[in-house]
Formats: sequence, structure tokens, C-alpha cells
Amino acid sequence: MKIESKNTPMEFTGERFTPEIPREIWYEHYHRYALASTLVTGLDVLDAACGEGYGSAVLAASAKSVTAVDISTEAVQHAERRYSEVENLNFSVADCSRLEFATKKFDAIISFETLEHLEAQEAMLAGFRNLLKPGGFLLISSPDKAEYSDAENYENPWHVKELYRQELLELLHQQFPVVRLWGQKLGFHSIIWDLATPGCYQSQSMTSASLENADILQLKPTYFLALCAATEEAIPQLPALNLFADEEASVYQHYNHEIRKNMAAGKLLQQRDQQIDKLQTRVESLEAECKQSRDRSLFSRWFKTRL
Repeated sequence: MKIESKNTPMEFTGERFTPEIPREIWYEHYHRYALASTLVTGLDVLDAACGEGYGSAVLAASAKSVTAVDISTEAVQHAERRYSEVENLNFSVADCSRLEFATKKFDAIISFETLEHLEAQEAMLAGFRNLLKPGGFLLISSPDKAEYSDAENYENPWHVKELYRQELLELLHQQFPVVRLWGQKLGFHSIIWDLATPGCYQSQSMTSASLENADILQLKPTYFLALCAATEEAIPQLPALNLFADEEASVYQHYNHEIRKNMAAGKLLQQRDQQIDKLQTRVESLEAECKQSRDRSLFSRWFKTRL
């Protein structure tokens, strides 16, 4: 029997993110949990639809306790192996639309990449509300159907019910009187930030060992911009953080183009390798047939000389 290492990656099928998947999807998924980790310090947290478990481990670094659930037995068993050393983290198999915990159990519920995968969205949110302690909060994600699907002419086979912005707000307000929306978008920006005034913004970055929070940007400047004058009063005010991007996201468009081109080239090379393997197999088969034919011919000539 093959023994699986606790660090063996879970197979990526497209339904659940795994930490080994590179590029933009890595940033999108980890950013949500990194932000959530700053909100749950010392709290009892439910991570609903935890998947592979990577985000639950991020939350556990600051939370008092994390209860992580997923409907997939395979995902939960993998998470239990991979994150077994995190003492304040527990995994279990459960349907997020029918959670069976004691009521008013959690200070915070985190549920990313969940809502759009379920038809029973109202039931799930009602369950969440029932499990939150007084003063508790829910942080949930949902793709904007207008941008995620309509604008890109894209259909995610794993999504059951995507929502437009107003639909999402109406759904959430059924259980939660107060709802605040933030947007998330991965893009390329030119960043200009104040090197002398920490505390005006928050920076988060993943290292090989942990999630690091800072009140300064953890970046090494490629360029410096200096404002100079004879007096302090003469220096104009600039924001601590300024982002610049173009509406067409031209850098990102080029990036996507190159990625698609490389993926297409990789597919062509794979097809060519398969063709080469088939041809090699055919050549080996023909060589074997020729050898058998030569052997029969030699045997026939040898036999005739003996008659």
C-alpha cells in the first residue's frame, strides 16, 4: 500500500483551490484569508467550506480556535493530515447548508468560494446567523456575475448559482441587517507610497513560514520620488498610498495572452510527444515484424539446405 505524506498536495480538479496552484488564483484566494486573519484575533471561528484547509491554517495563526468544515470527505481527510500540527484547528465533514452545531457558538464565520456552489443559499445563511454569538460577524465572498461570467463570456462548471450585486445584497439582508461590500480584483498597478509615514496603510505578505502583517509596504522601491522645497510649508500634500492603472489593464491583458500562448504551446508539445510515442511504438512493432520475417526466412533457407 502506498503511504501518503501529510504534505502531499491534493489533486487540483478545478473545484477546490490548492496552495500549489500558481499565478493569479493564488493571490486571490490567499488575500481573502490574509485579510480575514486580521479580524479574528482571539476569536472562535468557523471556516465554512474549508476545502484543502490552507485558509483554516492561516486563520488559526491568530484565532483562539478554528472549526473547519467541508462537504468533501477527501478534502477533510487531506486537511487533517496536512495541518495536524496546528493545535487550535479542527476539521470535520459537514454540509454548509445544514450545519449541526450548538447555536451561538462562533464569534466569526468565514466562508469563501462557497455561496456560488450552492442552490440552498438562503438555508446556509440562516444557519450562519443562528451559529453566530451576539456581536459576531460573517465574512463571505461571492463572484460578481456581471464581471466574472457575463463580461468574460465564461461559465464555471462548478458554480451552481452566481449572483449580481443587488441580488447578493438582497440575499444577505434577509439574515443580516447591516451589510458592507468590499471589492476584490487582481490587477497590475504602479504603486507610489510614502516611505516615512507608517501606519497609514496595511501590508500583508506570505512567506514560506507564515503570514506577515505590517503598517508599511514590504516592498523594495525600484524608483524614488522626492519632493523638495525650502520650507515644510512649501511641500504639497500627497496621499500615503497612490495606485495607478489603465482602464484596459493592458499589462494584465498581455500577461494573459502570454500565459494562454504558453499553455497552447505546451498542449501542442504534449500532442507532438504523444504522436512521437505512437510512431515509436509503430516503428518498434515493424522492426519486430521484420526480425520475425528474417528469422523465418533464414530458418527456411537452412531447412532447405538440409533436405
